[in-house]
Formats: sequence, structure tokens, C-alpha cells
Amino acid sequence: MNPTYSTYEAKARFSEVLRLVREGTAVTVTYRGNPVAEIRPLAPEARSVEEHFADLEKRGLLTPAHDPRSPIVPGPPNPGGLARFLAEREE
Repeated sequence: MNPTYSTYEAKARFSEVLRLVREGTAVTVTYRGNPVAEIRPLAPEARSVEEHFADLEKRGLLTPAHDPRSPIVPGPPNPGGLARFLAEREE
């Protein structure tokens, strides 16, 4: 269940509420005991293909070809690589 704050508590502890939201937790705000609002993290914006490739290069998971016309050479087996790849695409 989401953390719940009254409007007074949410105002007094706004920094704490924002910290929770930045960490991915939705926060419910109540007025006189009734839920009136939910503060939740925004969905991240979709990245471009170029940004995704740059991130993969930075993480060492992708190495650009020296000659773009050279044939593709498969790398060593990577158990679970497909599952990780598909999980990253869902992010």
C-alpha cells in the first residue's frame, strides 16, 4: 500500500514526499481522512535509438564496428542475454 499523508503532513514533509516519488513510490494525500490525490512518478520519456546505442556503448555492451560494411561476427554465448535484452526494451 502507498504511504499516506494528510494535506497538512504532505505540506510539512514535502521534501520527504518528493524523495519517495523520485524513488518510484506513489504517495496518497488525504483530506479529512478521505483520499483526494495521488502523487506518483512520471513515466520516463522514450529514448531514441541513437541514445539507446550510446548507453549500450557506455556500459560496454556494444562495440561499434571499425568498418560498417564488415560482416557481423557472433560473439561468445551469453546465457540469459535474450531475457535481459527483452527486459531492457520494456523499460
